[in-house]
Amino acid sequence: MPSSHVKVPHTAMVMAAGYGTRLRPYTNTVPKALVPVLGVPMLDVVLNRLQAVGVKRVVINLHHLGEKIREHLKDRRDLEILYSEESEILETGGGIVKALPLLGDEPFYAINAKIIWLNGRIDALERLAAGWDDARMDALLLLQPTVSAVGYDGKGDFTMDQEGRVRRRNSWAVAPFLYAGIQICHPRLFRDPPQGAFSTNVVWDRAIEEDRLFGLRHDGEWYHVSTPQHLADVERHLSFHGIKF
Repeated sequence: MPSSHVKVPHTAMVMAAGYGTRLRPYTNTVPKALVPVLGVPMLDVVLNRLQAVGVKRVVINLHHLGEKIREHLKDRRDLEILYSEESEILETGGGIVKALPLLGDEPFYAINAKIIWLNGRIDALERLAAGWDDARMDALLLLQPTVSAVGYDGKGDFTMDQEGRVRRRNSWAVAPFLYAGIQICHPRLFRDPPQGAFSTNVVWDRAIEEDRLFGLRHDGEWYHVSTPQHLADVERHLSFHGIKF
């Protein structure tokens, strides 16, 4: 459990609606969130991490093979689990907007169910909670150094100043940080949202303009699981280092 002086959000949103097309053939019959890493579904790893820091309620969005996620979690009792059904894919931003009535009025974690992370000295979720400043922030993103991300082959997403404010990378540059798929955000981040499906990038860009988007450098390891080759690489790396979930 986190230190007593850290106020951890009691609610989290876990993004699990996607098709996981790059991870086929696994995702032809299993939702991406249930694809196992070292024998443990990625969704279970995320939920276990949330429960360990004191989160009480989790909202999971569903679309592709969502009934299998419901079935998988039907006997879990250590978390209150609610579902936000999407008749069509709403992307990250639209998915959170649809779930806002279930998430409440306070800051909450939002996590992609396609990542694996290892904590540094202090739990990354606890570090985010300790770094949250409601007066200054609409969102606080966990950022992974681009050069040390396992299973990632992009150019990164952000630069970050000494106070933690983030900015988009220039189109021609490789950014030092990528979004690690974990954030704390306040419902006000999604005020006046676009209709239907949209990316969280839309509201992040507004928060950047208003100096209300911040980042926190992850001090542990981070793994992106998007393709069968990524999955094999990640499992090999974790096994070599004796990691178990």
